[in-house]
Amino acid sequence: MDIFKSWLVERCIAHRGLHNDEFPENSLGAFQNAVDNGYPVELDVHIIADGTLVVFHDNSLSRVTGKDGYIKNLTKNDLTNYSLMGSKYTIPTFDEVLNLIGGKVPILIEVKNTNKVGELETKLLETLRAYNGEYAIESFNPYVLEWFKNNAPDIWRGQLAGYFKGEKLAFIKKFALKRMLLNKMAKPDFIAYEASHLPNRFVRKYKTLPLIAWTVRSQEEYLRVVKYSDNVIFENFEPKI
Repeated sequence: MDIFKSWLVERCIAHRGLHNDEFPENSLGAFQNAVDNGYPVELDVHIIADGTLVVFHDNSLSRVTGKDGYIKNLTKNDLTNYSLMGSKYTIPTFDEVLNLIGGKVPILIEVKNTNKVGELETKLLETLRAYNGEYAIESFNPYVLEWFKNNAPDIWRGQLAGYFKGEKLAFIKKFALKRMLLNKMAKPDFIAYEASHLPNRFVRKYKTLPLIAWTVRSQEEYLRVVKYSDNVIFENFEPKI
């Protein structure tokens, strides 16, 4: 299938589900809200201490749950003890999210892995092979994309990139990721680039690949970046096309 005619560019993608004051980010409520409104969803996947895949963005638990600790140290039995933004929703497993979405809308999966690749990716691939629905993966880590290129080349993979201002990253990593210098190794099928830094010279050389802007947070920003991108990942509003 032509990726330029696929769901990746067809409809705007809801960042961490269609979340709001009632439905926190990456919650079952936010994903159900996206399904109800027909939006593809972007979500984040970590692997935790007992090998369970969970849907959660940060490495630290504090911003979203108000509790100290790190997501990687939890087990499946711990998840229901962590409320998301003080709501009735708790940290969902990836299986729970897949069961809820059930192929009704496509899923863009950000693989959260800054460590050695292999364990998370293998578990994720096993899970996805049993899932009946549309999906693609993306990651800031080009070695994750290389793993999927070698082990599941049929799955569309996207290189996440940006300027990383304020991020605690070594200069050489920021330099390479900003410029996507490892794309020859990772061979992404699409680029997902920080919306606030579009357009730029680093994405212009990848005109043959779809460009998705992240994360767009207003109609004004949407109207600006849609001139330069094939689709957007959005939150806090619904784009009017």
